[in-house]
Amino acid sequence: MAASICLAGGQVLTPEGTLETADVHIAEGRIVDPPAASASTRIDCRGYYVLPGIVDVHGDAFEHELHPRPGVDIAFAVAMRSVDRQLLANGITTAFHGLTISWEPGARSLAAGRRFMDALQTLRQDLMVDHRVQLRWETFAHDVVNDLARWLSLQPAPALAFNDHTTSTMEKVKAGSHRKLGQWAERAGLTPEQYLAEVDAVSHRAPEVPAKIQAVAGQARRQGVVMLSHDERSRDERVAYRDLGVSVCEFPLASEVAADAVASGEHVILGGPNVIRGGSHTGAMSAEAAIRDGLCTVLASDYYYPSLLHAAEHLVGRGVLSFGEAWNLISRNPAAAMRLQDRGLIAAGCRGDIVVIDASGPWRLVHTIAGGTVTSFGY
Repeated sequence: MAASICLAGGQVLTPEGTLETADVHIAEGRIVDPPAASASTRIDCRGYYVLPGIVDVHGDAFEHELHPRPGVDIAFAVAMRSVDRQLLANGITTAFHGLTISWEPGARSLAAGRRFMDALQTLRQDLMVDHRVQLRWETFAHDVVNDLARWLSLQPAPALAFNDHTTSTMEKVKAGSHRKLGQWAERAGLTPEQYLAEVDAVSHRAPEVPAKIQAVAGQARRQGVVMLSHDERSRDERVAYRDLGVSVCEFPLASEVAADAVASGEHVILGGPNVIRGGSHTGAMSAEAAIRDGLCTVLASDYYYPSLLHAAEHLVGRGVLSFGEAWNLISRNPAAAMRLQDRGLIAAGCRGDIVVIDASGPWRLVHTIAGGTVTSFGY
């Protein structure tokens, strides 16, 4: 870590959302004002924008590094160091990895989740980005509950997402419309017939699910953990999760759900890829339309890390939002949603998490500063 850095002469995004010419000083990994001493490293930022680092509240592209093909596993340290570099190259300085813990065997099994959590605790101090976890608990995964209790007490605390893809899977199996069955089975290391047998077995435990959700939510509340609900289909679902203390609405499937969350002062997360592709790949609600209607406050990388920077570029270029408003979707607001008060802004005392971009043409990342350490990009 550099002892002190001066980012000189750039257009700095202020907490008020305006761009002003100023110097930004970082010392011992934090933004300082005024500087304690002359900087040991000075970076000329004239002609560039100097912005708070991107905070990604949900990204699962790391799975492709750990398991690049079905049945192929890469050593954790090798894969996650590669992920670290990808995050830096896309301006992401805080990343919540969406770690799905399911009843499925294979890549999303409890055993795989245990290996990930243990390995990240060991490795994270050697990585440049602040790597955190969003535990995506598949609510039919009953055997996970004891591990959740242990993980929720870790520091830094993970976020907890209540995820129910099992019900929709059971509905598709019952209707005979399970067109992704081969993909699901391959991910779990099973034949389609074996996967269907697993679905049938877990479906018989459906009556146990509500009590498990109640118990896990109570534990998370006591730990002060940020809780998210995933893929809510109705306002009734949002109200039920709100009553459990779940304050963040992630990837709602209906605009009425998003509207209810926003009206209640809650953050609504949609995907950056949805913005840059012009719609959801699953046919869900349009992120750009939701943003225009005030129904989305946070964008997440979902499955593609570059999407956040370029979603902000897209929204500014199309006149959907001002520069400051667009950047808030990927920095200030996600930090607030995750209750991280020391990032998402360029202000004294905040972490030295900064991105410097050239926006004179198609947006290009020039520098990423993560915790006071500079990575520069010459392309």
